[in-house]
Amino acid sequence: MPKMEKNRHAWWKEAVIYQVYPKSFYDSNNDGIGDIQGIIAKLPYLQELGITMIWVSPFYQSPMADNGYDIADYYAVNPDFGDMQDVENLIACAKEHGIQVMIDLVINHTSDEHPWFTQALAQPQSKYRDYYIFKPAINDAPPNNWRSIFGGSAWEKVAGEACYYLHTFHRKQPDLNWENPALREEIYAMITWWLEKGIAGFRVDAITFIKKDQDYGSLPADGIDGLVSIKWKSRNRPGIEVFLNELKERTFQRFGCVTVGEAPGVPLADYGQFIGPQGYFDMIFDFHAADIDVENGSEWFRRRDWTVKEFKQALFASQQAFIASGWGTTFIENHDQPRALSKLIRDPVFQNETGAKALAAMYFFMHGTPFIYQGQELGMKNFNRTRIEQFDDISSIDNYHRALTEGFTSAQALEFINQRSRDNSRTPFPWAKTINGGFNSGAQPWLEFTHRDFEINAEEQRHRSDSVFHFYQRLIQLRNLEYPEVLIYGNFSPLETHSDDIVAYARHTDNQRLISITNMSNTPLSYVIPVGEVLLNNYDSIDSNLKPYQTIIIKECVTNEQV
Repeated sequence: MPKMEKNRHAWWKEAVIYQVYPKSFYDSNNDGIGDIQGIIAKLPYLQELGITMIWVSPFYQSPMADNGYDIADYYAVNPDFGDMQDVENLIACAKEHGIQVMIDLVINHTSDEHPWFTQALAQPQSKYRDYYIFKPAINDAPPNNWRSIFGGSAWEKVAGEACYYLHTFHRKQPDLNWENPALREEIYAMITWWLEKGIAGFRVDAITFIKKDQDYGSLPADGIDGLVSIKWKSRNRPGIEVFLNELKERTFQRFGCVTVGEAPGVPLADYGQFIGPQGYFDMIFDFHAADIDVENGSEWFRRRDWTVKEFKQALFASQQAFIASGWGTTFIENHDQPRALSKLIRDPVFQNETGAKALAAMYFFMHGTPFIYQGQELGMKNFNRTRIEQFDDISSIDNYHRALTEGFTSAQALEFINQRSRDNSRTPFPWAKTINGGFNSGAQPWLEFTHRDFEINAEEQRHRSDSVFHFYQRLIQLRNLEYPEVLIYGNFSPLETHSDDIVAYARHTDNQRLISITNMSNTPLSYVIPVGEVLLNNYDSIDSNLKPYQTIIIKECVTNEQV
C-alpha cells in the first residue's frame, strides 16, 4: 500500500493497534511459553475486538536476557516461539482477518551472543570489532562513570584485554557502533529483508540512543554509586539526525510501511524533526504523561505525588506537539509500563470496570493512532508480589537493589517494584476461568499469573455486554466506523473545566463536534453537560454532577459558528 503524504489521510492514521507480547499471549503447545501459533489461534478474538493491526514484541532468536530485546539473530525465530514459517503464516492469516502485522526493530544493540559480537571478541582485528563500541581501560577502570539503564556501570570488561565494551542496557546487550558505515549497511539489508516479507512496519526500539557523544566523557555523579545516567551522553544527542535520515531514506521510505519510534528524551519543541513532513518516522511514542508517577522518568524509587492537573497538562502538551508537528500515538499501557488501572487510579475502590472504562474513553479519542496493550481491554490490574525472587524483569531487580543502596528498606523497595514492574503487564493472558486461565492446558507458565482466580478473563467479558471488552469494542466502532472524520482527522481542543480533576476535550470538524468528559477522581464533580446525543457512558445515568470516574462521550448539537 503506497504511503500517503504525512499531512493527508493515511492508512496508518486510521489503524487501531494492539500490542501482543508473544511470550504471554497464548501457549499453543503447552510448554509454558506463548508462541506465534498461539497468536494465529487468537486472531478471531482480535478481529472481534475490532483492531486493525498487531504490534508483535520480539520473537527473534535470543538468549532472552531482556525477553527478546537482546537479539542473537535478526533472521531467525526463537524456537520457543516457533519458526519463520510460523511468522509467514501469521502475516498471511492476519491479513485474512483484516489485520496487518507490525514488528519490533531493535537496532541500538544486539545480544552478546550475536555472531557479530562473538567474532568481535574472538578476533579483535576483524571488522566486527568496530561493529560495537570498545574503549581502553583508564587506570584499570572503566572509560567513564556512565551508569547503564539497567544499573551498574555501562561498561563491561573484556576478558584478557585491557578494554571494555559499552552497553546502554544489560551487559548482554552490547551497543552497536552507528558511526561505522559498514554496520549501518548490515542493518539496512536486514530491515529490507523483513519488509519484503510483507510486514506492515516497525515499532523502532530505543532509537534515540544510537548516537553517543564522541568525547565519552564522565559527568558529575547522580547517585551514591558514583555513577551518572548514560542518557545524558547517549540519548537524542547532536548528530543523531544524520543516522535517522539515512535510516529512513535507505529503508522505510522505499516501502509503504508505518514506523513508530520509541523516542524518550525528545523535547516537545523538536517533534517536527521526528514526525514532521520530512520527519524520520510516521509516529513516535511520547512518555511525558506515561511516566508522570516517577521523577523525570527515572528510577522507580524516585516517586512523584502527581496530580490529575499535572497529568492532564502533560497529555495536552503532548497532543499539541503532535498536532503542530505531524501525527502521534495515544496509549496508556505497553510492555514497559505497569497496568494503567493500578497506576492512574489510586483509589482501590475504583480499580474496577468503571475505572477501566474511564481511562479507556479518556485517552482513546485523542489526536493520533490509539494503541491497546494485551489485557488492557479486560481491565487487568497490577499484581502484588511478596518476594523479589518472584520477578523476572531485569529492570525490576535492578531498581529493587538500587533502592536498597539508596537507603530504602526492603519493604519499601518491594512496594516500588510492585507499583512499577514491567512484569505487571507481562503476566500470562487470562482467556477463561479454567486451568491456567486458558493460557495453556496446564504447564507451569514462564511467569506467575497476576491472580489465580481468573475472575477477569476474555471469555466471560466477550459474553457480557457491559464488560470492559465491549466498551473497547464500542470505542473502536465509534472511531473507525461511525465518526472517522471527526475522531481520526478532526481538530482537537482542550476544554476548560471548573475542576482540575476533570479531563475534557473536543474533537470537531466544520459540521460535527464530539465531546469527551472524564472525572478522574473518586468524588462527584460539577460539570455542565453539553446538550446532545450521549454516545457512550460508563454509568447508567447522567446527573447534575459527574459521578466518580464517570466518562461520557457526547455528540453535541452545534451550528457551524459554534464549531
